[in-house]
Amino acid sequence: MTVPNLTRATARALAVSALVVASAVHAAQPAYPTKPIRLVLPFPPGGGTDALARIFTPRLTESLGQTIVIDNRSGAAGNIANEIVARAAPDGYTLLMGFSTTLTVNPLLYKLSFDVHKDLAPITQLATAQYFLVLHPSVPAKSLKEFIALAKEKPGQLNYSSSGVGSPLHLAAELFKQRAGINIVHVAYKGGGPAGAAVLAGEVQVLFGSVASTFPQVKAGRLRALAVTSDKRSRLMPELPTIAESGFPGFNVTAWDSVLAPGRTPQPVLAKLNAEIVKVVKLPEVREAFLRVGYDPTATSARELAGIIKAETALWAKVIKEANIRAE
Repeated sequence: MTVPNLTRATARALAVSALVVASAVHAAQPAYPTKPIRLVLPFPPGGGTDALARIFTPRLTESLGQTIVIDNRSGAAGNIANEIVARAAPDGYTLLMGFSTTLTVNPLLYKLSFDVHKDLAPITQLATAQYFLVLHPSVPAKSLKEFIALAKEKPGQLNYSSSGVGSPLHLAAELFKQRAGINIVHVAYKGGGPAGAAVLAGEVQVLFGSVASTFPQVKAGRLRALAVTSDKRSRLMPELPTIAESGFPGFNVTAWDSVLAPGRTPQPVLAKLNAEIVKVVKLPEVREAFLRVGYDPTATSARELAGIIKAETALWAKVIKEANIRAE
């Protein structure tokens, strides 16, 4: 008769001990965050990535109760910022504003000291930005079909500008060239501003440019827009067709920004950051501010962002191989 009583007593003692241990472990893990968070950007102040960061971080500061410090670390095509975060302590206090091509193209063009897929942990994709395919008004093509026909009539005689080898503007054009079977010549400039200025001046005839920078020029009649590179039409020019619906199904090229952490960051920290950032991006005032600077809010899950990085890396690997693209 005494054995069952001892068993029940032992069970109760074990249960109490387990609760004590669990409480001690929980107490040993301080609530996150308890100090300011550093957000490393791969570009200098003034661009689209910087604008997005300065829109959402004040509200994230309020939500987390800790200051988000923006640290612009430009250079080496974004690799400097990526490496800083890849090598940082995996504690959630150093984060990266990851740009589309710095995460998917750079590993294909440069010899890196880190592995994007292992040393960086996805948190969320923040927003995407479309591109317009635009022409200098001197080009006698009023539609995408006419432009392709003209390019085939004059192979190698039309030039397009980009913001540099491996940039989104470069790769969008190369993908279109391959899909359309045309030969237009790449002219690389040092940045999106000079690339846009070149087509405005007539130095080159073609540009895959951001909607934010090209729309004012299209509206003023200084450039002619033929199509949108994303899989949905632009809210600014809903009459403009997408490349996908113009005979190239599946064509979908956007620039996008995201947030990532060092690769071994604890899952509870990543989950909290995702929840808080997604909540902030969905705020009406933040959403409207994103739209004003030419970005469509997305606020994905970490798994979705990981899938986007994997899929686009595979896409650009094929484009780079076929076009024989080499880093400058």
